[in-house]
Amino acid sequence: MIPGPRNLITDVPGLLVGNAQNDALKSGATVLTAAEPFVTSVHVMGGAPGSRETDLLAPDKSVAKIDALTLAGGSAYGLDACSGVSDALRAQGRGYKVAEAIIPIVPGAIIFDLLNGGNKNWQDNPYRALGRAAFEAAGPDFALGTAGAGTGALTAMLKGGLGSASLVLDSGITVAALVAANPMGSVTTPGDRHFWAAPFEVDGEFGGIGPDPATGLGRVLESRKMKTMLGQAQDRANTTIAIVATDAILSKAQCQRVAVAAHDGIARAVVPAHSPGDGDLVFALSTSAQEMALPERDLTHIGHAASICLSRAIARGIHLATPAAGDPLLCWSQANSSA
Repeated sequence: MIPGPRNLITDVPGLLVGNAQNDALKSGATVLTAAEPFVTSVHVMGGAPGSRETDLLAPDKSVAKIDALTLAGGSAYGLDACSGVSDALRAQGRGYKVAEAIIPIVPGAIIFDLLNGGNKNWQDNPYRALGRAAFEAAGPDFALGTAGAGTGALTAMLKGGLGSASLVLDSGITVAALVAANPMGSVTTPGDRHFWAAPFEVDGEFGGIGPDPATGLGRVLESRKMKTMLGQAQDRANTTIAIVATDAILSKAQCQRVAVAAHDGIARAVVPAHSPGDGDLVFALSTSAQEMALPERDLTHIGHAASICLSRAIARGIHLATPAAGDPLLCWSQANSSA
C-alpha cells in the first residue's frame, strides 16, 4: 500500500474538496462532493455527536446516493453550512428528484469550536455562507492544517486542524480519509513532539520524528484545552469528524462496515478517543468505480486501509496547523521550534 499522488482524499478519482474559513471567527467549513452522486453510510462512536441527515445513511433507508458531505465548525450553528451547500446544489439542478421537485441531500457533522478565541458575536449565522463558499471552491487540491472545518480546532495539548491521507492498495483500489480533528484527547505523547499515529506514518508526512521511545504512556490525561475552558462547557467541547472514501463498488451496508473499521484510526491517533464528551463520527463513501475481485477479503483490506489513512490524516492535520492571533494553544510547529 502506497499513498496516492496527492496523499489526499481526492486521490479517489472523481472526488472534490473545498474549504472556506473566516479567520476572525476562527472557524470554517469543508465540503466533499463529486460530479456524480455517491453511496454513503456513517458510524458514530462519540457520546456527544452533532450531525444532520445521518439517519438517511442507514443501510435500510431509501435514498441510495447523495451529492455532498459537509464538515464544519460552530457546533449546532455549523449544521447550517449544509443549507448553503444545498442552495448551491439546487442552483445546479442537482439533488434527489421526486417528479419535478429537486431535493439536495447533504449530510454533515460539526465540531465544537465556540471557545477558541475567535469573534463569535455574529448577528446572522455565518455558516450557511461558509458552506456554499466551500462547495463552490471544491477541486482536487485543497489546504490542510488551519483551513476549512479545521480552522479553529483544538486538541488536548495543541492546536488541531484539517487532515487528509490516502493509500492505493495492491488491488488498485484507492482508499483515503479527510478529518477535522478537534478531540478531547491528545494527538501527541507527553512532550508534544511524538505523534500517537507515528507507527503508521509514510515518508515523513508528519515530521518523520518516529514513535515515542518512552514506555508506560497513556496513563496521565493532561489537557491544556480543558484548562483554558475551565468553568465553561469543556465536557462537550470536542469531536473528531471524518470522511473515508474508496473507489471500490460498495453497498450502503458495506460502507457502514468500513466506517466502523475506520474508527480504529481515531483510537490509534487520539488518546483517549470516543469519550462521552467527543462527537466522534465517520462517514464512509464509495464512488462505485472498481469491482472487488474477492469481496470479503477486499472489504477487510479497505476497512484496514481506511483506519490507517484516518490515523495519518489526524496527525497531518495537527502537524500542518499554523499559528494565528488569539490562539489559546500553540500549534505543533511552535511547540517544536527548538527541538
